[in-house]
Amino acid sequence: MSTLNEQRAFQSAPLRPVRFFSPDVALTRRADGAYLMRSLEPLADYDNRIGDWLDRWAQKAPDRTFLVEQTNSGERTISYSEAHEEALALAEGLLRYELSPDRPLAILGTNSIDHALVMLAALYIGIPIAPIAPAYALQSTDYKKLSHSFRLLTPGLLVIEDGALYRHAMEQSLEPDIPTIALRNPSPKMRTVAGLRGDGSRRDAVRAAAARVGRETIAKYLFTSGSTGMPKAVINTHGMICSNSQMKRQVAPFLADEPPIMVDWAPWNHTAGGNSNLSIILHNGGTLYIDPGKPTPALFGLSLELLKRVSPTLYFNVPRGYELLIPQLEVDRALREHFFRRLKFLWYAAASMQPATWFALERLAVETVGHRILTVAGLGMTETSPIALFGNVHASGPGVVGIPVPGVELKLIPHEHSFEIRYRGPNVTSGYWRDPAATKTAFDEEGFLRSGDLVSFIDMQRPKAGLRFDGRIHEDFKLSSGTKVSAGKLRLDALDALRPLAHEVVVVGADRKDVRILVFPDWEVCAATVGLNHTVKPAELAADKALRAIFQERLAQLAAAGAGSSNRIVAALLVEVPPSSAAGELTEKGTVNSRALQRNRPELLGILFGDRDERVLRIDSQNLES
Repeated sequence: MSTLNEQRAFQSAPLRPVRFFSPDVALTRRADGAYLMRSLEPLADYDNRIGDWLDRWAQKAPDRTFLVEQTNSGERTISYSEAHEEALALAEGLLRYELSPDRPLAILGTNSIDHALVMLAALYIGIPIAPIAPAYALQSTDYKKLSHSFRLLTPGLLVIEDGALYRHAMEQSLEPDIPTIALRNPSPKMRTVAGLRGDGSRRDAVRAAAARVGRETIAKYLFTSGSTGMPKAVINTHGMICSNSQMKRQVAPFLADEPPIMVDWAPWNHTAGGNSNLSIILHNGGTLYIDPGKPTPALFGLSLELLKRVSPTLYFNVPRGYELLIPQLEVDRALREHFFRRLKFLWYAAASMQPATWFALERLAVETVGHRILTVAGLGMTETSPIALFGNVHASGPGVVGIPVPGVELKLIPHEHSFEIRYRGPNVTSGYWRDPAATKTAFDEEGFLRSGDLVSFIDMQRPKAGLRFDGRIHEDFKLSSGTKVSAGKLRLDALDALRPLAHEVVVVGADRKDVRILVFPDWEVCAATVGLNHTVKPAELAADKALRAIFQERLAQLAAAGAGSSNRIVAALLVEVPPSSAAGELTEKGTVNSRALQRNRPELLGILFGDRDERVLRIDSQNLES
């Protein structure tokens, strides 16, 4: 662990020279107490359709590699000209199905070249696509979310990754008359992607359809996480996605200086992977290495194997992914040199990065290449396609989510000690597909989208320093005394206090007399901390007196800093079984769905709020248990 002086030394090291724009902002306080905030940099003109990007790079750099995927027999690559030709051939076949906003193309599968080609073919001719999370089919037994998605969409065609893998889910959730194409292993009733490919005879019809695509044309229906109910289908237009990509290019102009190279796992059914990251590549003529791994202990090894072969120019991950990467960079000099060799910046989303993670990345970069690598976060949502705020050299640091990107206007509504943030701009959705009630409540009387996120100023006198993420309104609850608890902020504080011993906490106490937390430890780190073998079982570690004392001491220090019952954690429970994706306790972004977890595991709350269970850590800021 770095000392404070070492951290200061790393922070004083120069940043790697990168063309990164840092616009000033305008901040206006209104009579009603709300603030309006916007970038002083106007949004430049942007493309009308996503297909423009594919046309452009097929002409300007036809032989440049666009996508690379890992297969059982090695690597498969496709150039821009090959992708362009293949997408237009597939578009010919799609025209036969008479697809439309009311009968879109649904896609169910992981990221792959074939997935991308079908997706681009549809987008090219104005057919809306609806990428659906594979977890709805593979990590569910009742298929409720999958069935709901199909009923809401009424797809005219479904493309699935693997006919054998998804067949049972399709039989249970899909109307039998909907045609289905399998990219691999089709059943007798399924069609093949080869049969979709046209022979060039309908190329004029493809070009005519493409000419009708404009900024208002629906590009995608992207589903929300469904953490508070069934997923909603967010309308994403070509204009939303194209404007948002231009916003990113203006705050990170180096993206246009040389073709970006990314290694990325983020799923295309999610806005971060399918809109932000894929658009960075396609808009700027870059190369995307499709990462078969995920930021989990079981699958991160696949990501490491790819990073050993590919030096990215920019890298995205969730904070948990960086926590898994850092120990590997520490012990593998060759990996470290390869990773930082041409890296221009790092960014993260979905959760806040803890200071220890941040400083470790800075230290490793300085030790390896002599420069710090700019690390930034952003803030947005599926409804903003997704970036609304983004960091820069003046708005950077643990928890900082940046300033509004050009073209986005923020409304900040006072909420306790924070501000609720709302959005308006060309990247903001018009609403939810076939859900007028949800659409109506999503916007306020001035047309700003209600995000439900809370932020605060780093320095209100210097708004250019950016905003800090403070959690979500729906995470807040009241104690039995009526005192309101800002659970999102308290969660971040608890995580900060417990890292690296814990990778997630859930704050609970609604209608109770005090605040308590469920802690999900990193058991390997815990074992190493108290000098035990990593094979020791969680139940044994949870009972280890030395480890419990460390947790108690850290939480006691946090409690001592809290003023009032709403800011003081009085007890904690170390949870042995991690959150389950199949049970809806873990989102695709790797964050815990607190409501689902509490609903699924009421016994944990019974233990935590019980009076005498020895498993509970009692937190006393004055007197610690021995």
